[in-house]
Parts: sequence; C-alpha cells; structure tokens
Amino acid sequence: MEEIIVGIDIGTTKVCTLIGKIDKNDQLQILGRGFTLFSGVKKGVIVDIEKTAEAIRASVEEAEGEANFKVNSAYVNIYGTHVNIINHKESTSVLSDNQVVTQEDIEKMLQSIERLPVSEGNRIIDIIPRQYIVDGFEGIMDPIGMSGLILEMEADVVTGKLTSVQNIIRSVEKAGLEVDGIITEAYATSELSLLPEEKEMGVILIDVGGGITDVSAFKNGRIIMYDSIPVGGEHVTNDIAIGLRISYSEADKLKKQYELALTTLIKNDQEISVYDVNEEKLKDVQVSRIIKIIEARVCEILSLAKKLVEKYENLDTFRAGVVLTGGGISYVNGNKQIAEDIFNLPVRVASYRSVPGAAKPEYAAAAGIIKHAAKRNMYSRISRETREMRIKDNHNGKGGNYFKRIAKAIYSWFSM
Repeated sequence: MEEIIVGIDIGTTKVCTLIGKIDKNDQLQILGRGFTLFSGVKKGVIVDIEKTAEAIRASVEEAEGEANFKVNSAYVNIYGTHVNIINHKESTSVLSDNQVVTQEDIEKMLQSIERLPVSEGNRIIDIIPRQYIVDGFEGIMDPIGMSGLILEMEADVVTGKLTSVQNIIRSVEKAGLEVDGIITEAYATSELSLLPEEKEMGVILIDVGGGITDVSAFKNGRIIMYDSIPVGGEHVTNDIAIGLRISYSEADKLKKQYELALTTLIKNDQEISVYDVNEEKLKDVQVSRIIKIIEARVCEILSLAKKLVEKYENLDTFRAGVVLTGGGISYVNGNKQIAEDIFNLPVRVASYRSVPGAAKPEYAAAAGIIKHAAKRNMYSRISRETREMRIKDNHNGKGGNYFKRIAKAIYSWFSM
C-alpha cells in the first residue's frame, strides 16, 4: 500500500481526522477529512472515553469515506499539560571491530534513554533525535555507515502522564483503531505554523483551542519550553453567554458573527436583539458590549501565555516574535494587535492556505501530525477489510502492550 499517514486531533470541542501522504514534490496531500463536534474532553483531559471513542469513530469514518479505504491505525496528539520534554544527550562507544556505526549502536543508545528515570506516574512516549555527533563532528542526521569511535545523540525525550496516555489509547482502540504513536501537540502544530528560520531565531507559538491553550517556544531549531493553560475559545463564548444572560449557542453565533476582539475596530456600533434567558424576552444590546467581553478574555489568555513563557525564558530573546494559531481565536480580528501590545514583539497569525484541503486552523494539528510523522518515516496501516473485522481484532487485549509496541516502533523509525 502507499505510505499513508492518519492523524487524529482530539480537541476539547472536536475530533479532527486527516488521512494524507507526502507527494513526490514533498508537499502534503490530504486524501480524506473527518470532523466531529463533541464534549468528551475538559481542559485537555479526556473525561468520557465512550463519547471520545464515538467521536473518533465518526470522524474516522467520514475521512475513510472521502479517501475510499479503511484505516487500521493512526497517530494521535497529546497536549502540553500532560507531557514533559527533556533535552537529553546520550553517548556510546561504536561496537563494531572496524569502528563503523551500525543500527545496533543506535538501538543501544535508545535502550539507555528508555531507562532514564522519570517522575512517578509518567512514561517515556517518544524519543525525537535532533542530531548525531560522531567523534565530535556535529550536525549528522544519519550516522549509519560512518567511521568513528564515539557516537552521541542529542534528543528530545517526551514523557507523558501515564493515566492521560492510557485514556487516549483506550479511546482510540475503543473506536476500532490501534495507536501508531502519540505526538506532542507542539511538534505537530509547529510543522505547519512555523518557518525553520523562526525556530532558529527564537519564536513563541500560541495555539488557542476550545478549552486549552498550548504555549511553546523554539530557539536554535529546537523546542525549549512547552506548557498549557486551561483556557480557550469556549471560555470566550461562555463569557458572552453569562455577560448578556443569553444561551451558549446564541453567544457562539454572536462571537462568530462579529469576529472582533477590539472595540476600536467596530465600524457600526449598532444595537442588536438577543434573547435574555432570565427575563425570557428579547432585549437590545450594543455590539460594543459583546466586543468588550471578547477583548477582555482574549487579553487574559494572551497575558497568561506571556507569564508562562517568562517562567522559562526572557521574552527579548525571541527575535522572530509570536505566532498565533488555533480555532479558539484565530478567526477573531484584533488578536494580533492585542498580542503585540502584551508581548511587545512582532506578531503574526499562522496561515494554512498552502495546504489544500486543510486550510482551516481546526485542521492544523492533524495535518501537522502527518508532516511530523512523515519526516520520521512513520506510517499508518490501511486496508480494504470491513470496519466490523477491525473493531473485533482491536478488542483482543492489544491495548496493554502499547508501550512495548511503541518501543519497538522507535527502533524501527531509525532503521528506515
């Protein structure tokens, strides 16, 4: 079969599935899309496995219908609140008699990294090499076949909260799929949102989702901080609902209708009618009142993001500034100006127009999962079998062996 990759983004308010591949021009080609609204996640935490599994199943089936084949496995995201990224350097003596680096040398280092002590309740879920060093020579991406005495690897070691990882795995497997791997949200989103030059210069990526905002920072080509805050776009909607005493659904429509976060951008501060759920009657409110509510929450989200970054690094060192993404506030005009005032840095809103079929911010994480996996020669399994066969197979106790499978997969990634 083709080298197909399936990316599933489990968000607070939706599940997005993309099926794709990298074409001969090194461009991301989307073959199938699925998008399902749901409410099985709160503040980035899966609170209802059944609901989450149902949403995954519906999203995958929609994508399968468009791609015209069945999916057996997928890569899935995990948020910053559940992971920790350790910058690690490992070294080993080259084992072969003729001092030529082999796959065995790499596997020896990976096994050493897997034995690194991590905090209780956490497990290593991914090892991402940044570079290899052979006898002091840096910048090597594939050392196999090179001559040397000492082989070193600089890598990002990703650890995840065991309970969070297990809930992700259970949800995906309950939907009838196996988990190929769990990819950190920041790595996925940055694949499409950030330029290589920005990652080198120093850049802050703020990904505002429905109920959680992921904040990551990159410098010298690598991630240097990653964390989350439990506030997102749905809190903006909730503020409007409470402030105007209207239903959540009407508040969401108003937010999407005006798409403004700055009162100075209002062109026509007209009165509109809304339904007061307490008084059970229509009432008139100024558009500016709605925008003030949105502005206050957007300011809070971005201010919290700033404080989070400042815990790790001085803002002045991020010469490429700030990049905003995510469906939570990406559509809202004025967020760029607010971010510039708060961070005192250049700000841009990420654009995905270069990805046909996945140009909306809601698809960014799933599309990024595909790009990230492709860079590491990691692929999913597809087939022509029926969905019923797949679900039956995936309930035969495979879930308990996930960490053994992922360890085996890590070794295979380096041998392709």
